[in-house]
Amino acid sequence: MSPAALSLLILGITVALFIWDRLPVEVVALGCALTLLFTGLVDNATVFSGLGDPVIVFIAALFIVSEGLEASGVTAWVSGMLSGLGGSSYRRVLITMMVLAAVVAAIITVNGAAAALLPVTVALARRAHISPSRMLIPLAFACSAGALLTLSGSPVNVIVEEAARSAGGGYRYFEFGLIGLPLVIVTILVCALLGPRLLPARTPTDAPADFTDYVPTLADHWATDYRLWRLTTDTTTAGLGTTAEALLADSDLTGVATQAESGRVRSDDHPLSAGDTMIVGGDQVAVTAFAQGHQMTVAEVADIARDDLVNRDSGVAEVVVPPRSEWVGSPVFPGMVAWNGLTVLSVRRRNADRGPRITELEPGDMLLLSGTWRAIDNLDDREVLVVESADAVRRQTVPLGPTAPWALAILATMVVLLASGLFAPAVTAVLAAGAMVITRVVRLERAYRAIPWQTLILIGGLIPLSAAITSSGAADMIARPIVDAVGGANPLFILAALFVLTATLGQVISNVATVLIVVPVALSTAAETGLSVQPVLITVAVAGAAALLTPIATPANLIVMNPGGYRFGDYWRLGLAVMLTWLVVALALIPVFWPL
Repeated sequence: MSPAALSLLILGITVALFIWDRLPVEVVALGCALTLLFTGLVDNATVFSGLGDPVIVFIAALFIVSEGLEASGVTAWVSGMLSGLGGSSYRRVLITMMVLAAVVAAIITVNGAAAALLPVTVALARRAHISPSRMLIPLAFACSAGALLTLSGSPVNVIVEEAARSAGGGYRYFEFGLIGLPLVIVTILVCALLGPRLLPARTPTDAPADFTDYVPTLADHWATDYRLWRLTTDTTTAGLGTTAEALLADSDLTGVATQAESGRVRSDDHPLSAGDTMIVGGDQVAVTAFAQGHQMTVAEVADIARDDLVNRDSGVAEVVVPPRSEWVGSPVFPGMVAWNGLTVLSVRRRNADRGPRITELEPGDMLLLSGTWRAIDNLDDREVLVVESADAVRRQTVPLGPTAPWALAILATMVVLLASGLFAPAVTAVLAAGAMVITRVVRLERAYRAIPWQTLILIGGLIPLSAAITSSGAADMIARPIVDAVGGANPLFILAALFVLTATLGQVISNVATVLIVVPVALSTAAETGLSVQPVLITVAVAGAAALLTPIATPANLIVMNPGGYRFGDYWRLGLAVMLTWLVVALALIPVFWPL
């Protein structure tokens, strides 16, 4: 068997395994690369070269940038703005979300936009009482269309631009928008008109948690009917040397507990000393009078029902004491300052408030803690279980956090550098991702978790297949029937044939890998027919973005699958309608902007 035929056979088997859908996609991709090595189509230096390809680095870095936008509260801010614009009408919410998705995808790529806007879209859907499954496929489609607005919108665009430049052509940064903007418009129109009929109403299996009403929910659950105060002594305080109980005996205040300056809980018979803090309950007037009479400083213990406890600098956390925790047996009480500066606001046992008194913790007890986000993040998960992720709560409830200016500045700089072409796209993206980490917009461990490793392995494992198809002559074998069939006909038939070929392959393998496979075929076809490479390759870019019929077609489609509760066959109904309109628009406009 010739090398060309062998590479096409491996391509066919790979596609069949993707359709079979019984093996993880990354296993299929790596298996494809190893098969190419064992059959001699690639060598040891090439078999895993795709994992170090600039496209891989570009995608990974852009996901870190997207993580920075979400972690800094930029997406929460956008969500708040959109909730006002979208209202509760399905089509109005859908159109608002899709316009935003297209714009964001043009800036941070299709996959980054889908990842960043997924929680925003779910929150919008829930606020409008719409099933997320009616919104998330249009989100992915809008991201795919918006990626065609700029060169940096998709790795596909970068691949096509590099191929065109090597062939004597090339595209400017915003030139993709000539075809991208009409595609965005028709995508929104088709989804708004046909979405209600063609999209399923499913219960999501893995939707992001919605914390838009987090604070009111906590206030209802943890509401108390008492007010507590912290009275702190100094060297001038009257009554030093007596116990707190004796000092409060003639007052209308109720003693809860006493803490030393070190945080240690004092016993009832311990004489007060300078720096001790008494936690008391009572009326504000009585507490103020007592503090003034005894020369103490007074501060009210925060109340979640009244105070702004969730903001840019601080927040709250519900925690549960697990078995064998070192916290078991520790004395706690409302108003206590403990554990890295966190304040105990309330203690519950068996879902009942323990009230203003000392409680020795037992497994299963719940506490409501207040303090800085850093202190909450540093809670030891071996000693206490945090009910809701502090990071997830902060992202949805704190718009434009303290790192938001850094995140927006880094994003703007990245866009300028990508538009100017000063550095290679992968270099620019890595600089932006590094800046997100250095400025602490994204913590390093979060940056690692933000990277879509499955997607990167999938693409990296298939890049050698593109090289094998080109070097073995398989590209010419595929191009020859196209040229023979439509070579003498209207050039639009050639563009249509390339669109169908690219779009068909793109439904079962990564659109990046698809374009890598089809680009040499397209260049060979252009050379055979005398067509300009620019309209031919821009057609491939559009068809590559039209990977809309299956969840494995693009990472964006895969990202929304579980949160939307989708099945494999849920994409093609709406996707086919969108794809056909793309074909019509591409054939009508590409020859206008890029003469054949």
